[in-house]
Amino acid sequence: MDLPIDHFRLLGVSPSAQADAILRRLQSRCDSPPDQGFTHEVIVQRETLLRRSADLLTDAAARAEYEAALLALSESHPNETVGLDLSASNEVAGLILLWEAGAAQEAFQLARQGLQPPQAPALGSGRESDLTLVAALACRAAAEAEQQQRRYESAAQLLRDGIELQQRMGKLPDQEALLERELKSLLPFRILDLLSRDLSAVSDHDQGIALLDALVRERGGLEGQLSLADSSAMTQADFESFFQQIRCFLTVQEQIDLFSSWQAEGSDEAGFLAVFALTAAGFSRRKPELIEQAREQVQRLSTIDLDPMPLLGCLDLLLGNVAEAANHFRSIRNPELLRWLSDHPGDDLAAQCEYCRVWLERDVMPGHRDVDPAGVDLDAWFADRDVQAYVDRLDRQSASSGEAPTSGLTSSGVTSSGVSTGGITIGGMSFPSEWLGSSDPAPSDRDELRVGANSEDDDQATQTTRQWRPWALGAAGLALLSALVFAVQRNSNQPPKPEQRPSLEQPSSESIPPPQKPSAEKPSPAQPQANLRSETTAPGTALAPLVADKPDEQQLRVLIQGWLDSKAQALQGQPSDLPVVARPRLIERVDQERAADVAAGNTTVVEASVTALDVVSRQPRRIELKAEVAYSDSTTNGSGAVVRRTKPGSLSITYILGRDGDQWRLTAYISQG
Repeated sequence: MDLPIDHFRLLGVSPSAQADAILRRLQSRCDSPPDQGFTHEVIVQRETLLRRSADLLTDAAARAEYEAALLALSESHPNETVGLDLSASNEVAGLILLWEAGAAQEAFQLARQGLQPPQAPALGSGRESDLTLVAALACRAAAEAEQQQRRYESAAQLLRDGIELQQRMGKLPDQEALLERELKSLLPFRILDLLSRDLSAVSDHDQGIALLDALVRERGGLEGQLSLADSSAMTQADFESFFQQIRCFLTVQEQIDLFSSWQAEGSDEAGFLAVFALTAAGFSRRKPELIEQAREQVQRLSTIDLDPMPLLGCLDLLLGNVAEAANHFRSIRNPELLRWLSDHPGDDLAAQCEYCRVWLERDVMPGHRDVDPAGVDLDAWFADRDVQAYVDRLDRQSASSGEAPTSGLTSSGVTSSGVSTGGITIGGMSFPSEWLGSSDPAPSDRDELRVGANSEDDDQATQTTRQWRPWALGAAGLALLSALVFAVQRNSNQPPKPEQRPSLEQPSSESIPPPQKPSAEKPSPAQPQANLRSETTAPGTALAPLVADKPDEQQLRVLIQGWLDSKAQALQGQPSDLPVVARPRLIERVDQERAADVAAGNTTVVEASVTALDVVSRQPRRIELKAEVAYSDSTTNGSGAVVRRTKPGSLSITYILGRDGDQWRLTAYISQG
């Protein structure tokens, strides 16, 4: 046998080791032979080989000749080494030393070869026993080395080969059991390895899905009911962590198929997740029929701990069944969520739509390989032709069956806020924090904001109740939906808390009065006259960032007025100082309003000034203000005709300032008048 190792590695010394160091190492190796159960004969042979290597390396002439041979080989064949030629009687001892030197995979393959005919040792001999043992030990060591390199499938194949060899030899049941245990513990890593590969590797991906399916079924579903009796099985907590990692590598259709099959086997948690997968597929692909399937799935869920009303409310809302959605939301068991819905600073529909948007973006859409979780757009959903056609068909079916249509939407002015959907508990497990995962809000959005936001809409518009048909979506419906801006702060251990975001919306087109000529009528003396700039900011003066640790009232007044002035300038298409006074989210809303005006050929002129300002609360990175603002606006078309106007009046507005680094900026506001 030609052993693929040099004398330095075999002995365990560096090529620069001196004779005394070599002798010390020799003595140490001879005094500590492996104790896994090898025969005395092979242990003696091992010591003989060690002494042979030590004799060569301590002989100056022999060592010089040997080192020259190593150097010549490295120059001509860099990846090869001078092998050690061993007699048949020393082969097993050489394999033991090869395994001890860290060349476990080579040792396993040579041992495996040595147990094959015609060179197989005599049955029942000590050589057969030693060779079988070194094969098992080397196999485990080689698999562990592959795992460290994250080559889990390679490690699994080594273990399978080792198990097959041990079964054929039938000598070491304890070693066979260890190999089987190693292979079983490797399964989650193999699944993660296979599923995380590119989807073009179809066979690998399919194998990963098959292994995942087998693992879940072996555990008795996602709940792990059968694993409780198996002490060697993965704990439920470990499994949940593993499942959260691998779920994002599954496509939405794969999740639908897996969850549905597991539910058929009795897993209630799988049924719950199937609802999310169906909803994600339906919403992302604009297939309302999948939303309908998800709704039917919710109704079939039998888990006692699940309150299906929020889910049914959201799904009915997506299907245009507004009346039914409202009934479901009113039937929610969670008093905190009911309180949030009732306290929302808009009408019931606004709160329900906003909750639905939060649910989609934070809980439903993430966690699928082929679904983009960002930018949930309810406007685009309801404006989609297929969605409109489906909802229209549902409504006609309801009408033909004698049922009252349920797809009317009503609104009386919409504000923005946010809500934490929290976790839903099923079988003692929290969803979605454990199964669905979550992503933290961006750092700039995770301040102490607890006040909602409202646009400075026409009061008349907020008093007008209107009907909206899903199959005839007009500007009113889109404006209503686009007014819903949210943010979520998840804490699965806390009840939902309102966390509201700013909004800056124009009144709905349905509330726009007919075009009229500019009126020369002056505001009533009782109404404060609005000015574009207040006395706090001189015309043409660039705003300076507010960086004071504890800004006084005048500095705060300048910032708020700067926001009003800059917003007015931006809406007219003029350069503004918005980045100095407001966070990007608010700036985006202003940009959207301006873009809408440009697309319609309109121009909006806003006049607003701060007439009074009070500091409500101060924190190191948050300031809440209450301001009285004299406000008016008018929108004209390309021909100069007024298409929308807000008469001069006074607004009571709560402003929230947040600190970005050392600079204060506006983060949100809510109008109360």
